[in-house]
Amino acid sequence: MEGLLQLEKVQRVLSLMGSRGLSDPTADGGGGDRFLAHFLLFLVQPFDSLTVEKKILLVSELLREVNSDTLEEVQHLANLEGTKGGGEVRIILPSPSDQDISSGHLLRPTKKFKMNTDKLTIQDVPMIGFDAMTRANSTLEDFCRSYFIFHGLDIDKPQAVFKFLPFLSFTESYIYQLDASNEDSLLLVPDKYPSAVLERKKIASTEASLSDMLDPLDNLLQCQGLMTDQLRNELKSGIQYWSLERKLCQALSRNDKISIEDVMKAIHLKSFDYRVLNLMMYQLTGQQVNELHMEFLSVSEFLVEISDDLYDYEDDVIDNTFNILRMFTAIYGPLDAPKMLAKCIGEAEEKYESFSKKLDPSLSGSYWRRCEEATREGGKISGHTYGTWNIPPLIRDEESFRRDRMNKDDDSSVTIR
Repeated sequence: MEGLLQLEKVQRVLSLMGSRGLSDPTADGGGGDRFLAHFLLFLVQPFDSLTVEKKILLVSELLREVNSDTLEEVQHLANLEGTKGGGEVRIILPSPSDQDISSGHLLRPTKKFKMNTDKLTIQDVPMIGFDAMTRANSTLEDFCRSYFIFHGLDIDKPQAVFKFLPFLSFTESYIYQLDASNEDSLLLVPDKYPSAVLERKKIASTEASLSDMLDPLDNLLQCQGLMTDQLRNELKSGIQYWSLERKLCQALSRNDKISIEDVMKAIHLKSFDYRVLNLMMYQLTGQQVNELHMEFLSVSEFLVEISDDLYDYEDDVIDNTFNILRMFTAIYGPLDAPKMLAKCIGEAEEKYESFSKKLDPSLSGSYWRRCEEATREGGKISGHTYGTWNIPPLIRDEESFRRDRMNKDDDSSVTIR
């Protein structure tokens, strides 16, 4: 309840600031305004016999002398010890443990939960599974190694990573959890009757829309002052991608026709999580979004997604998940699909080279070395090998391929008595 009252106070002050023209005109997403609102609330808190006028005078004189170095020293001193109690005045800022976030089970955000550090009570908390955290870990490592250089950060300095890791890790894990839930709805499993065709796996959590499922993350990022219009649009891109993945993969399982427009839109949306993390980094580091970097990385992400899809082709067929080679095969047929995909790759590589020349040479060189490094390491990471793309043998009958693979898995299983 205290958290709700505090948020209500802040909202009232924000409205007052807007009506008096006190809002920060450069603020994007409201982070600066919320800071000022908390500061104004702090000023009106009673302290000894100080009047409001005296507080304003003291703060004005102090701010003329304070710089960023002073604040860093104060922050260091404040972190040396925990709160000892007593009569100190504290500014109560919203934190992840003191937010009222719309949620229930991760897929059913219909109830409220609140966690208080003094008396912890958890009721229908949106959960992030260990599997989602594990899957997100490789993406986080790749993101830090590939994207931190665009923010002037040194990946070899652990403090640069751990400073932002809670925000990045929670967000990516949350997205992976939703992605896994979406893929569960596409998984094809054999029916109990031997002669039956493959049927879609049913899942219990279907009543919440994809948009509702993202609401808790949206609320958290907004409370942390990280949300911007551009970031929210990228989260919506995730909803669009999952919707397209369902549409396309369900159509393939029914042998229905699909459109190349939907396929190309989906492959471009697929890396939305990297763009979400990148936009968060601009907010976390206090930098303006560099649109040239975003455009360059968008082309690179497109090539990486194709590379990953070629690497995961057979697994994606088994799982009935989005894969550009699957889609091209369905649209153009097994003979023309490789040629059309090679054309698509060539056009993207030309665009990549064009954007690369617009970057600072040292930055371009660093990113190129990172791509080569990732390629040597192999696996699902941000490395695309220019000019050496290998398209795997195409699967002409996906249903038979799945059945054969499942039979092989059954034959290789060993029962221990």
